Amino acid sequence: MKNLLIETNLFEGKVKEDEGGRTIVKGVLQRAGAENQNGRVYPKPILIREAKKYEQLIKERRALGELDHPDSSVINLKNVSHNIKEIHWDGNDLIGTVEILPTPSGNILKELLRAGILLGISSRGMGS
Repeated sequence: MKNLLIETNLFEGKVKEDEGGRTIVKGVLQRAGAENQNGRVYPKPILIREAKKYEQLIKERRALGELDHPDSSVINLKNVSHNIKEIHWDGNDLIGTVEILPTPSGNILKELLRAGILLGISSRGMGS
């Protein structure tokens, strides 16, 4: 049976605006080979495999995220706050470029980050 798995990393990215005025942050999305806040350790080959699958959603501009931790693996569009634009590896860290969207949840996220509030970024999926 598959359960909803949620992994959280503190997201210490810097907030900036791109040439189009969009709010962009960069930071660590996942870390391979290290125990996370949920006590799990993911081997890098597993994370590489899953990141490659996720790149298709990024290309289609469908790598959306929500402001809070929902109990479902399904993205609720009324709560969307950000879209992941790009991912790449730096050693064992999967780094992401994240666009904060001009939605109600995105505006809350943007103002929290600008105020210096340290937030986590979570990945979620189905697994066992």
